Amino acid sequence: MLDTTVIYPTAPTTPVKIAAAKETVKKLIKKYNVNLISCGNGTASRESEQIIVEILKEIDDDVKYVITNEAGASVYSASALATEEFPEFDVGQRSATSIARRVQDPLAELVKIDPKSIGVGQYQHDMNQKKLGSALEGVVESCVNAVGVDLNTASVSLLQYVSGISKAVAKNIVTYREDNGRFDNRQELMNVPKLGAKAFEQCAGFLRIIGGSNALDATAVHPESYAAAEKLLLKLGVEVGSSIPTLSAKDKQDIAAELGIGVPTLEDIIAELKKPGRDPREDMPKPILKSDVLDMKDLQVGMILKGTVRNVIDFGAFVDIGVHQDGLVHISQFTNKKYVKHPLDVVSVGDIVEVKVISVDMEKKRIGLSMIL
Repeated sequence: MLDTTVIYPTAPTTPVKIAAAKETVKKLIKKYNVNLISCGNGTASRESEQIIVEILKEIDDDVKYVITNEAGASVYSASALATEEFPEFDVGQRSATSIARRVQDPLAELVKIDPKSIGVGQYQHDMNQKKLGSALEGVVESCVNAVGVDLNTASVSLLQYVSGISKAVAKNIVTYREDNGRFDNRQELMNVPKLGAKAFEQCAGFLRIIGGSNALDATAVHPESYAAAEKLLLKLGVEVGSSIPTLSAKDKQDIAAELGIGVPTLEDIIAELKKPGRDPREDMPKPILKSDVLDMKDLQVGMILKGTVRNVIDFGAFVDIGVHQDGLVHISQFTNKKYVKHPLDVVSVGDIVEVKVISVDMEKKRIGLSMIL
């Protein structure tokens, strides 16, 4: 966090204050070489977006902005963790920092929030809260372990979701890192107080060390499989990250037997060696970066646009296409290739989808969209 300030860029403030707010933002963009602005989707989001677009039009730099889901940001900003992280900030500044960090590393930021506060459905309060909490914790833990954690940058909040690591051990890892500098290899974890052999066995494969002394530490290959991985690399005559030749089923069986491991383990090792440290989120749609805002009057039937699914209901989905009104994709407009029983079978909240404008009703403020392009 480099700087904070408070501006008054929207009505009912005066034109003088709006002009001053614009100048403040322009100075900050120039001072810190900003290339992306994160704008929360809460109160006055549209008005703020309009001001951002006006500012971007007035400067020469190639700066984009993104609308960020701020669900749970207010819960985080009033939490003990936020107070510990930013004792000198008020809740508004903490929320703003969280909304910015969600763009940089969404997983690392969202784990700081009780998953129940992110909004998991309208009936969540009717459920057994202990069971709901346990189920949601399991989902968060699954996500963190699937992505993997950079051991040299991860916070306590992120580390405590790694398999085998408790909150106390997570704090010890961060303290050890602060006292001794960055981890050079996974084996150093054994020096962390309260992190024993059993915990190491559970967590080592999910903790990554980028640029360490052992290239395998940047992969999801577990230390207990290092010997097999090194023999495989030697046998194939390649290095970590190099192109690995395609192996037939027979070759895989022979090599697995030679290395003393199972074929599924061999396949996992090969996949990791091809793309060490690859983030599984890279395959997901990228957030939509914008530099201009559309208005309903700018829409024309036949336009193809990208949008974000904001809500899914029984008869379709509402998609934010960057105008003041979300458009509706009716269930009949999802696809013409198969029968769709429920919209959730096709889309989820947060999905980035390509849609075609099929109707615009200015009077009723309705936009009809189709995913059949």
